[in-house]
Amino acid sequence: MTPPARRILGTVSEIEIRVVRFDAPVAQQLIRAALADLATRYGGTGDDTPVAASEFEPPHGAFLVAYLAGEPVGCGGWRSHGTDTAELKRMYTAPAARGRGVARTVLAAVERSAREQGRKRMVLECGDKQPEAIAMYASAGYDRIPNFGFYKDAEGCVSFGRTL
Repeated sequence: MTPPARRILGTVSEIEIRVVRFDAPVAQQLIRAALADLATRYGGTGDDTPVAASEFEPPHGAFLVAYLAGEPVGCGGWRSHGTDTAELKRMYTAPAARGRGVARTVLAAVERSAREQGRKRMVLECGDKQPEAIAMYASAGYDRIPNFGFYKDAEGCVSFGRTL
């Protein structure tokens, strides 16, 4: 049974987006899957960026989960990166749901959430072994920016930004 959502941000075809707590079981399940996917691509834990659940609480952030036919299949969130910038974190789509618009729907909802909290820009770090993510960000209007954050000096880090 799916726990009640605090707020539904909208649906696209059969994809439903819900705001959940970062530390909610459904969010943690998807985050573990995301980190396992990154670990397969990069080794280690997948992503050592320090994150705290409190960073994803409004008005300083939010965490969203995508549901397809009632099942959680994707996630993404944002946290504050300065006063008017949001940083995209933990974007993920389950392999069985890829190619169905889940990631684009989550990205649009995350951007909308950040805009609603007064953010004017979104930035993100990505790795060079994620060509599908890089292609999606580029097609969504994100431009390469200088690396920043935890992986600023890491080989293979590519960073993107976009005005909201």
